[in-house]
Amino acid sequence: MKYQKRQIAIILLADGTIFYGKSVGNKQGTAFGEVCFNTGMTGYQEIFTDPSYFGQLMVTTNAHIGNYGTNVDEVESDSIKIAGLICKNFSYDYSRDAADSSLEDFLNDNNLFAISDVDTRALVSYIRDHGAMNAVISSEVDNIEGLKKQLADVPSMNGLELASKVSTKEPYYFGNENATYKISALDIGIKKNILRNIAKRDAYIKVFPYNATFEELESFNPDGYFLSNGPGDPEPLVEAQTLAKEIIKRDLPLFGICLGHQVIALANGVSTYKMHNGHRGINHPVKNLKTGKGEITSQNHGFAVNREEAETHPDLEVTHVHLNDDTVAGLAMKSKNCFSVQYHPEASPGPHDSSYLFDQFIENIKK
Repeated sequence: MKYQKRQIAIILLADGTIFYGKSVGNKQGTAFGEVCFNTGMTGYQEIFTDPSYFGQLMVTTNAHIGNYGTNVDEVESDSIKIAGLICKNFSYDYSRDAADSSLEDFLNDNNLFAISDVDTRALVSYIRDHGAMNAVISSEVDNIEGLKKQLADVPSMNGLELASKVSTKEPYYFGNENATYKISALDIGIKKNILRNIAKRDAYIKVFPYNATFEELESFNPDGYFLSNGPGDPEPLVEAQTLAKEIIKRDLPLFGICLGHQVIALANGVSTYKMHNGHRGINHPVKNLKTGKGEITSQNHGFAVNREEAETHPDLEVTHVHLNDDTVAGLAMKSKNCFSVQYHPEASPGPHDSSYLFDQFIENIKK
């Protein structure tokens, strides 16, 4: 096997619990973040480059990671966004014709520290019981006390604003400039496949930074507005909430996904909260309360909308619920042209059960 004498590495959780593994590729390193897990069987490259995962140490529950390599077209942003990778079996060799490099090379090119040979079943079980928490992965196995001190200084995800870390610095365009519809999108961590899904519905998109004003988005003279997914706590995103309020006040077509969904809730005075361990995977069951149909969805979020407040709000209706824990998975406004979902209808990776929501957005624009 490659790298027979790989470095011993540890996962040190904020509560002092330690799990052991080995560094991928015999690398030395240390990485801090909130530890979380994703249950997807495929799509690791898209997951690693999803801006919604910024600042998180990713535990992959699938037993083998890297076995089908990487492809330059299978990314959701311009770089890896996770803080570090934790897995069971890391495949240094790959066997897919469409791949253009190994996962090891992809991680090295992005300077990401990863550890394997971890008992991920035990680690995930621990997170399920004790909740997502900050952690450090490191090859400095003889410096436990020093790592504990550094870990204590890592800020909690609760209250942490991260959209500014992943948002575009300057506006840019996506799609065909001669398309029928124009969309102004707020980038608070947007995935490329969201842009692809909007663009292929005959729309031209201008993407704006996280702190853009309504006047800036309006200057594109759009037919509709979009609030993207993204990382961190939605509450500190005061500028995005102000933007959402202005769009809603003017009754302009508005669609929000994930973090954008939470921003729309906050703009309506409905609170959000940090979940015990979040929803991250590509097999989450959701029920559409308007049609009665079930959807298998791709999800990635650690915060959720307060359901009681949403259900008692005079101008909101809960349109979708997560069937595992009855959390809010979708909202619509009763008297405004505005709706949102907590999950990812663009998937990548994941099923396409919910892609109709992009069609619904275009239909709302037509109205």
